[in-house]
Amino acid sequence: MSFFGMFKGKGANGFGYNSTAEEVTEGLDLSGKTYLVTGCNSGLGFETTRVLILRGARVFGAARTLAKAEFSGALYGDAFVPLECNLAAPSSIRSALATLAQHNAHFDGIVANAGIMSLPYRVTACGAELQMLTNHLGHFLLVTELLDRLHPEGRVVVLSSVAHKDTYREGLRLRDLDAAHKYHRWQAYGQSKLANILFVRELARRLPKGQSAYAIHPGVIATGITRYLPRVLSWAFEKVGPTLAAKSIPQGTATQVYAVAHPDAAEINGAYWADVNPAQSSRFGQDLELAAALWVRSEAWVRDHGGGSKA
Repeated sequence: MSFFGMFKGKGANGFGYNSTAEEVTEGLDLSGKTYLVTGCNSGLGFETTRVLILRGARVFGAARTLAKAEFSGALYGDAFVPLECNLAAPSSIRSALATLAQHNAHFDGIVANAGIMSLPYRVTACGAELQMLTNHLGHFLLVTELLDRLHPEGRVVVLSSVAHKDTYREGLRLRDLDAAHKYHRWQAYGQSKLANILFVRELARRLPKGQSAYAIHPGVIATGITRYLPRVLSWAFEKVGPTLAAKSIPQGTATQVYAVAHPDAAEINGAYWADVNPAQSSRFGQDLELAAALWVRSEAWVRDHGGGSKA
């Protein structure tokens, strides 16, 4: 337990900062249920996959390469189906969608877990800044194209972060997704995490009754997402963070596993979560007009790159 964790209590549901993914799913039988988890090969995605399978579920695990997905699921047998899906490449996303169609896969839950953090300025061939593309636009394309494959009581969980509060002054730069104007690596990351929350707000409004969506802050965790940080910051996350404030990976995974699988989370649609309980986002994260505008902008990006949106 970190120093900070010693002073954290539990929420109304009996879980909190120090709860682990196994603890929040104890007693659940997920036999017969199927989930999709992006970023399954490391960190929170790996633990999410492990715990869902532990509780009896079948998981389609997506990673940037098929080899990474296959390696992460090697111990799970038929309970795991590897999937290549590079969220920074629309063609890879479309290929993954075609593969899922071939499997005739339908899902009880989708966990949009994969992400990158605080990169130097990079714009992809499709004209989007890499953090926004990987963290939001790629998942937007993937998730909206899979809504027809979501069960009537299915759930969508999107990983956000408390870092959504450290975005640009105007919140979202909807007309500047390539971040051409005064790029700042941390604020660009914060903008992409704000986009995750706003995506969930508007998705929740559009989903039919019975389905639900959740935006998740997992906590401060030393995972592979820190690989792009300057060396001193990466060292601090890895060496100092766990002692002072960081959660373990099982603790960091608890909120997303609870949201996607626990019966008690079913009725809390469109909320931002932290420490396995609903939490307060920034004012931008509560702006439903901004959420609707982001959806329109994201749909336009999808149309430009041949994905098509069904939501």
